[in-house]
Amino acid sequence: MTKKALITGLTGQDGSYLAELLLAKGYQVFGLVRRSSTSNLERVSHLFNQIQIVSGDLLDQTSLMDVVSETQPDEIYNLASQSYVPLSWTQPALTAEYTALGVSRLLESIRRCKPDAKFYQASSSEVFGQPDESPQTERTAFRPRNPYGVAKAYAHWMTINYRQQYKLYACCGITYTHESARRGAEFVFRKITQAAAKIKLGLANEIKLGNLDARRDWCYAKDAVYAMWMMLQQEQPDDYIIASGETHSVRELVECAFNSVGLDWQNYVSVDPAFYRPDEPVQLVGCIDKIKTNLSWKPQYSFKELVELMVDYDLKQLSENK
Repeated sequence: MTKKALITGLTGQDGSYLAELLLAKGYQVFGLVRRSSTSNLERVSHLFNQIQIVSGDLLDQTSLMDVVSETQPDEIYNLASQSYVPLSWTQPALTAEYTALGVSRLLESIRRCKPDAKFYQASSSEVFGQPDESPQTERTAFRPRNPYGVAKAYAHWMTINYRQQYKLYACCGITYTHESARRGAEFVFRKITQAAAKIKLGLANEIKLGNLDARRDWCYAKDAVYAMWMMLQQEQPDDYIIASGETHSVRELVECAFNSVGLDWQNYVSVDPAFYRPDEPVQLVGCIDKIKTNLSWKPQYSFKELVELMVDYDLKQLSENK
């Protein structure tokens, strides 16, 4: 029989790639979208004749129960949240409602309406905040340092509690920063690749950035969603770190992006303290030994390949729109 999957956060970067992956594997895919949503559906517009959009809201318990009851999914992937860290400082309560309490509502809907469904919760490296060890493992203590990280920590532990208390098949994937051409330009990786392409095409002449020495563990979003799917194909539920296992500085990212278009980045980049984050995480890098051993998963794209892939995409897109 055809498997059915429900994806929250369908219109985001991860949701769109996950929908493509599941469709390629023969799934019937449902995407949860808020009733009054003004979200840009561009990322999934090419899939409209293959997926079914269902109406629901993580703030509304009844709507979630209705969706789970009506679709009866075999797998549920919760990718929806308010995920922009700076915004979580200006809207902490809203971030908590969607990113934390929304998960409680969804878990309760599963418990009541489809307790045999397999559930994936998108956790985040932000739960570690300022960790006491590096690299981090699945056993590293949570020390979130921003409202988004706090909300994700709540959602993570609530997922584990429902697994233990109600025997649900519920997993948490602690994803580190993952990028793609579908990433919003407000995120630094895409901001840089897009700027390199714009400057190369004469559409801009500079880019302002924050701390060039900040380091991140970056991987490709397509690699990340494949790990999410693999986690729900196992006999027993478990939690895994999804990362590249290595860090690169913003400076390395800038240099790589500008090198790929034949430009010297130092001629175009300036540092603006306004772009520094309030609490810069200290050496967030994931240990991927567990997921490599248990699931035979590892990133398929290197850092350099990811940067070049995104710059090439931005060059093509901007050239077509000139």
